[in-house]
Parts: sequence; C-alpha cells; structure tokens
Amino acid sequence: MWSRRAFLAAAVPARPTLTKRMEQVMGEFPRRPRGPLEVEKSAPVDAGRHERIKLSYLSEAGDRVPAYLLIPHGLRGRDAAMLCLHQTTRIGKDEPAGLGGKPNLHYAAELADRGFVTLAPDYPNFGEYQFDPYAHGYASTTMKAIWNHSRAVDLLASLPQVRKDAIGCIGHSLGGHNTLFLGSFDLRVRAMVTSCGFTSFRKYMQGDLTGWSHKGYMPRIAELYGKDPARMPFDFPELLVALSPRAVFVNAPLRDANFDVDGVRECVAAYRGKHLEAVYPDAEHDFPPDARMRAYRFLERYFRMRVDSEPNFL
Repeated sequence: MWSRRAFLAAAVPARPTLTKRMEQVMGEFPRRPRGPLEVEKSAPVDAGRHERIKLSYLSEAGDRVPAYLLIPHGLRGRDAAMLCLHQTTRIGKDEPAGLGGKPNLHYAAELADRGFVTLAPDYPNFGEYQFDPYAHGYASTTMKAIWNHSRAVDLLASLPQVRKDAIGCIGHSLGGHNTLFLGSFDLRVRAMVTSCGFTSFRKYMQGDLTGWSHKGYMPRIAELYGKDPARMPFDFPELLVALSPRAVFVNAPLRDANFDVDGVRECVAAYRGKHLEAVYPDAEHDFPPDARMRAYRFLERYFRMRVDSEPNFL
C-alpha cells in the first residue's frame, strides 16, 4: 500500500486540472460543509454469509439517499469496504445487493460474501430515490450523483468495521463511469473497478455524444459543446492519468456495443502506475463470472485481505 504522503504526491498534480475541466461539463463539485449523515436504518436481514441493512443517509438538507449496507458475518476489527454502484436499471440498488436483476451484477452481495463491507446506494431517479438535481441548483445529474457517492464514502468511513484507508468503488455501465468520476473528486477512493463503463469520447458511438447529454447525465455536452468530442474539455484517457497511481481494474468486453473496446485500450494505455489490470472477455455489455473473479482477487491483493475460501457463485 502507498503511504499517504507518497500517494498524494503522486496522485494530486494531474487531478486539479482534470476536475476543473470536468466541472465545466458537470457543474461545480459542492464545497458546502458536510453535515451529519443522520443515518436511518431498518432491522438487519440475514442473507447467508452477510447481513443486509436497508438504510438512508442525508446527502444534503432535505435529501435522503436510500441504500443497502451489507456486512459480512464474523467480521472482526476493521477491514476493506466497497461502494457498489448500479447500472441503468429500474430497480437500482437492489441489483448489486442481489435482490433482483442480472446475477452477473450482484457484486455488492458477492463482495460481502468475500469479506468486504459493501454499500449500494440508488442513483438519482432509480430504485426508491426521486430527486430533481436541476431544481436544486445542479448543472447535471452526474454531479449530484458524485456528491451523493462522496457522502456514501463518508458513511463507510464512519463505520467501526471499515478501515478508512481501504475504501474502493465498483460499478457496471452507469456505475462503471460513475466509479471513475467519483475517484476523480474523492481521493479516499483508493481502488476502482469499472465494468463496461467508458471508452474515449471520439470512439463512443462513432463520436456521437447524444447518450451522454440527456438530463440523466450532463446536458451541457449538448448545450455548450454540441455533442462534439473535439470540443469536450476532458476525456477518459486524461481521467485514467489523474486516477494514477490508485488501483484501477477495467472490464471491457470485446463485443460491448456501448463502449468501443479500441477506445478503452487507448484510455488504459494512459494510466501511469503499477496497480492497473484490464480484461477483455469475449462477451457483450456484461460482467461475466471470470472477469468478476479476477476483479475481486485484484481488490483482495491490493487491500491485502486474507481469503479463507472461494464463494460459490461460479
């Protein structure tokens, strides 16, 4: 693991320039005081190797974010934790928590079964969470989500079961790029797993950024930048540079129709550091079992967790 001083010295120089450019597209990252989370919890549910707690936390005044907290049975002391971000799916947080959706995307439950504390929140206007970011002064839903997710890191860091220096983030598709966006703004996120989450803007849908520009993402991409990759203030290769030398795992299937794999390879090549692993399974827009197993082992190696047994999901 990096010492805090070495980590900050290596990671910070590229990051401020990138985040300023990202803010041109997403709006400013809130710099308001972080008030109490005022967590409200339901009774724990036994889910086999872990317990599942439904909760909500206060992101900002008048706004509570629903989430599931999964805590492994038999956890002693403090250990690593993962924020688990869902894909574009109506059920939101239920999918990573293992309560529906695609079995290949139950990563919050699977990681909890491997010994991680995991937290799965809803993205704005998915699952049980309704919130209009534009009516509350945000320039994008993306930035509202980044703020919510940073507050989720506050929550994880506050737990007696969690090591504050061993917090990561994982996500597929919508959750895959939001994992990287969060890591750009929050240095406490030390390891990131992004599945089917990005490609270079010029390789996305042959350069048509319409999919990034609706109200669920960043409307300024259309309003200010004409959906033109050449006019964008930032791109994903720069993002991978700014995330260095923190740990990044990339799942980029060869037949992903959303995110061109050649563009992913260009971005991966920009990373500067030794803690990156990329896999390119022969699959479509998915997080297949072999890729997930490699991602979990990557996290375990990085956080130096002890693995007592393999889970039964393969």
